[in-house]
Amino acid sequence: MNQVFCQSCGMPIKESSLFGTESSGSKNDDYCIYCYEGGAFKQPNLTMAEMIEICVPYMVEDGMEKEEALSILQKTMPFLKRWRDEEELMQPIFKTLDGFTFIGIRTRTNNANESKPNGKIPMMWSKYYGQGVAAKIPNQLDSKETVALYSDYESDVTGDYDFSIGAMVKHGEKIPDGLVVKTVPASHYAVFTTKVGKITGIVPMAWLDIWKWFETTGVRRTYSGDFELYDERCSDPGHSQVDIYIAIQR
Repeated sequence: MNQVFCQSCGMPIKESSLFGTESSGSKNDDYCIYCYEGGAFKQPNLTMAEMIEICVPYMVEDGMEKEEALSILQKTMPFLKRWRDEEELMQPIFKTLDGFTFIGIRTRTNNANESKPNGKIPMMWSKYYGQGVAAKIPNQLDSKETVALYSDYESDVTGDYDFSIGAMVKHGEKIPDGLVVKTVPASHYAVFTTKVGKITGIVPMAWLDIWKWFETTGVRRTYSGDFELYDERCSDPGHSQVDIYIAIQR
């Protein structure tokens, strides 16, 4: 089975016997059996802060420093399904765009790995800004825009994909060393606009809404290339807004 994490405590659920259960006896793959059983949370009045306090000793037992465990849980637990505020899902607008050429840096990852503290995406952003990658990209269409591209999907949300950071360019000739070129086909997109806030918070929260929107609407993704567009609205990382383009079937 693909690696999943309890949406209450964050524990990796490594086998189906650890899934929570509904009142009917069926499995609930959002939660682990320690948090959810018989169609209800075992501790329904537990706060997120109390859950973090419960989880820290287990992470310390696995060899992590207490301060590190606390920091990780404080950053990741607010994104778990149980602790998110109940609110209306983001609704997209729809756009059709011509294909484009992209140049940037690339890595290979998947969503299961990115849900862990040592995910590759944060390190890619550090590399992009720390090594001044933007200045190395030739023939940019708009130097004020940065694109985070998801492409070359192995399958769907559960499979591997290429994650790249760079820019749309006029053409992909004379690629500087260390950079890659990608060609994204013309597509019809569902475009989701995040809330205004800290980039490191609003983008992951938006993706949770995006996945839920596709689950509930039945709209089908093509996985031909999706991207986050960072423009002048992101000049202040603490007060930003991002558009996320998801390629869909017509």
